[in-house]
Amino acid sequence: MKSFSSSSFASDHTLALEAAHAAVQKDPLALFTDFQWFLFTGKDTIFFTAFSREAFDSEKLKTLAARVVALAPQLTHGFEGALPGHPLSESQLDAITSVEMVDEFTGYPDKWLSTSADIFAAPGLPLFRFMAATRKGGPDGEGRASIIQVRAAHAVLEGSDSALLARSQTAGHGIQSDKKNKVSFGARAGAFLSGLLGASIHMFFAWVLSPTEKPTLFRTVAVERSRIRHLANLLKVRQRSLYFALVTHGLHSDRDKKHNEKVITAAYTMLDTKRTAADDDFFRVRTLMAKFPFNTDFVHYVRGVDRIVDELEKKDVTKFNMGVLALFSMHRRISKLFPFLYGPRFWRFSGTDDATVLTLVPPHRTFGPVTEWMMEPIYCGAYHPAANICTFCPGREYMTLNFTMEERHITKVDRIIKLIDDVERQVAG
Repeated sequence: MKSFSSSSFASDHTLALEAAHAAVQKDPLALFTDFQWFLFTGKDTIFFTAFSREAFDSEKLKTLAARVVALAPQLTHGFEGALPGHPLSESQLDAITSVEMVDEFTGYPDKWLSTSADIFAAPGLPLFRFMAATRKGGPDGEGRASIIQVRAAHAVLEGSDSALLARSQTAGHGIQSDKKNKVSFGARAGAFLSGLLGASIHMFFAWVLSPTEKPTLFRTVAVERSRIRHLANLLKVRQRSLYFALVTHGLHSDRDKKHNEKVITAAYTMLDTKRTAADDDFFRVRTLMAKFPFNTDFVHYVRGVDRIVDELEKKDVTKFNMGVLALFSMHRRISKLFPFLYGPRFWRFSGTDDATVLTLVPPHRTFGPVTEWMMEPIYCGAYHPAANICTFCPGREYMTLNFTMEERHITKVDRIIKLIDDVERQVAG
């Protein structure tokens, strides 16, 4: 079985739960797709955090966690002793929730963010954690009484899930591929060979060229959406093109021998509704490699980025996506025979050290009982040991930029705000 939710089985729901439970008895990851397996084995994680108007204590936080699990049953997968589709026990909720009392919220949420390695250190616990910090003296001058953070293995949640949960909507995954949209045997065979060759090359270079371990730092920035919207309209470009241009130009405008002087390379993730039978059965997200023509003049640069984004979003990415998924599948097969090959050295290698991963998640517009306590800005990001990531999380009023990067890039984040100021003056003038 590739993926599980109540919609994935034609049989009675009770029989579906029994089948899922039987599948994970020997292998907790039996229900994971190859994509999920890859992210789990690489210890990829995500975070979601926001301030609250209400003060959270232990019981209130456990109630919130239980509500989220009811809307996202995939959170009951992937750990030893899991009962897929069943509510978590009181003892499990106790183990994955924590509340601390703080004097002030100075430095939050950045001081709270981490790689979340502890999630994988407890194989008998669910693959997520709920944390709350509550102000001792009650709400501060901005009305903030608590701050909540959800941390999870990326294998069980993606950005579209987070957006649905923010609206108190179900984020359960059925089969995401379109079995009716068949892919030819030749295309499948080509993807298999591509995966075999790609996995071999990936493994070789990972062990030969893997960089030394570098600390990952976290930084968040909140910008008014109206400000970005207005600037995009003045520049006559898509808002997402402006987001991507601001970050890549701000972080990579210092051209040196490590960079191609003519382009800035980035990995651009997107949601695609055109699915095929060869698609992953859990994740909807797809990744494309983009080369943005570099120009020292930002106005020219952002318009070049807008052109590339337009070309990418019109492109049929089926073949590329099949190759990526075949790569994950091949690594999963190899790992069963040679698990020792997939240690930290392997996961530190990406082959695209200077490419920033740009992830734009769907709008997070709070609604309903799960998020009625929440205040904007909303922060949402991801961690991968071999990637420098910027996650863009739009709310109603704010867009947050969530950086998970090496120090050499984090130190340049302030340039982005300055760049916004400079371009606004330039366009207005």
